[in-house]
Amino acid sequence: MSKRLSSKEKISRRLGVNLWGRPKSPYNKREYGPGQHGQSRRRKLSDFGVQLQAKQKLKGYYGNIGEKQFRRYYDDAVRRRGDTGENLIELLERRLDATVYRMKFVPTVFAARQFINHGHILVNGKKVNIPSYMVKDGDVVEIKEKSRELPLVLDAQEQVERDVPDYLTVDFEKMRGRFVRGPGLADVPYPVQMEPNLVIEYYSR
Repeated sequence: MSKRLSSKEKISRRLGVNLWGRPKSPYNKREYGPGQHGQSRRRKLSDFGVQLQAKQKLKGYYGNIGEKQFRRYYDDAVRRRGDTGENLIELLERRLDATVYRMKFVPTVFAARQFINHGHILVNGKKVNIPSYMVKDGDVVEIKEKSRELPLVLDAQEQVERDVPDYLTVDFEKMRGRFVRGPGLADVPYPVQMEPNLVIEYYSR
């Protein structure tokens, strides 16, 4: 788990996007970077700057994954057959914290990480407390029965800005979902444009 030195909302402001598409995001009121120079005119980015920003945006979206771990996902994506960018997206979506977030069991990916760490999630009937655990096709992910009435879980159900994508199935009565298949970029409901091809260019320099 990466150490956070700044609040997660600063990520959105630094990158100039409402990264998670939340209607109550502070970015909606302050569409400029944090700090005393945040409102200064933005400079035109170089090719390297554009690639770096694409990487920071993708990393930040998944809970600001640490650089070493993110690089490992890239290396794994390169080794696999097919399009490297698509492979990278699939690997990120197979993370247990991303899956729990996509199933609308919690309101944010940061909450998903903490929720898993605290032992509230079962995978195929067994407790898993590792947010980076890689979910396989057909795996059943569920909230422990004693944890299903937590305010965090109930709040997530009321989020209208998010829908469960079609590569997952969820039974909200049983608070249980199934990971059906690995998604491609077009399947993932990102609220902002993600450009994994630029991330690949960044690492392959």
